[in-house]
Amino acid sequence: MKPQKEIWMDGKLVPWDDAKIHVLTHGLHYGMAIFEGIRAFKTPSGTAIFRLPEHIERLMNSAKIYRMNLGFSAKEIAQACVDLVRNNPAEECYLRPIAYTGYGEMGLNPLTSKISVAIASWEWGAYLGDASKKGVRATITNWVRIDSRAMPVQAKCAANYANSALAKMQAVAAGYDEAILLNVNGMVAEGPGENIFRVKDGILSTPPASSGILRGITRDTVIQFARDEKITFYRNDATKEELYTSDEVFFSGTAAGIARVSEIDGRQIGDNGTPITDRLAKLYEQTIHGKVRRYSKWLTPVSP
Repeated sequence: MKPQKEIWMDGKLVPWDDAKIHVLTHGLHYGMAIFEGIRAFKTPSGTAIFRLPEHIERLMNSAKIYRMNLGFSAKEIAQACVDLVRNNPAEECYLRPIAYTGYGEMGLNPLTSKISVAIASWEWGAYLGDASKKGVRATITNWVRIDSRAMPVQAKCAANYANSALAKMQAVAAGYDEAILLNVNGMVAEGPGENIFRVKDGILSTPPASSGILRGITRDTVIQFARDEKITFYRNDATKEELYTSDEVFFSGTAAGIARVSEIDGRQIGDNGTPITDRLAKLYEQTIHGKVRRYSKWLTPVSP
């Protein structure tokens, strides 16, 4: 990771190397942290943050679910993101707003802990690396996606990602690029850090929120694209066998972008190209770089 100039912590910008927390920070021990992953991209009008209000809204919703009083409004946190990108040198970057139970009290009850808020940014290429270009080789992990009766899956909480990390490690250890998790009912849920879409007979679909997924901002972007491009679209459950026999499969996520899946459990996906995936991926790339006027409302400019 290439260090940037500053990190925003509890209302002020501090030098990168000074952005530190105590080893007994409560959230470090009990997973009580909520966060977002956001990207800023270079556009013809300068650097702009993609779908910033939607990300901050989800952060505030996560805080409500976990009874966290952040001490900052959505407007203040959004402005802090803009200020941070403006003050750091990278023209394109990944942003990580995070709120966590801080140092001062230990024990399972987080309500006695102070809430700290920080925002970091750094340069980060495609999350899935070269696999994003040549096609992701995925495997269906035997780790089950956490159930909403055990953890609130619509909150983007650090604790949830222990489940994701286990799935990712299993996939990588087996020689794959990425994992796919099923839910407790054996239906397709999502990747460790991405939503998943499939195409069959020209119809685009993705698992519904009731399958235990996190409602992704990029997922929502793809759904809007499908409507505007007149692509038939459904939210519906799918079995792993239906994934295997899809014409196209792709992941979507802020970190991953839109990444074509070429193989699942040793089975090639499709044999007639990926026209819908390619079409959506091209539109996504044009949109995030400010080249599609109808979606300019999704871009928050960083320049004063």
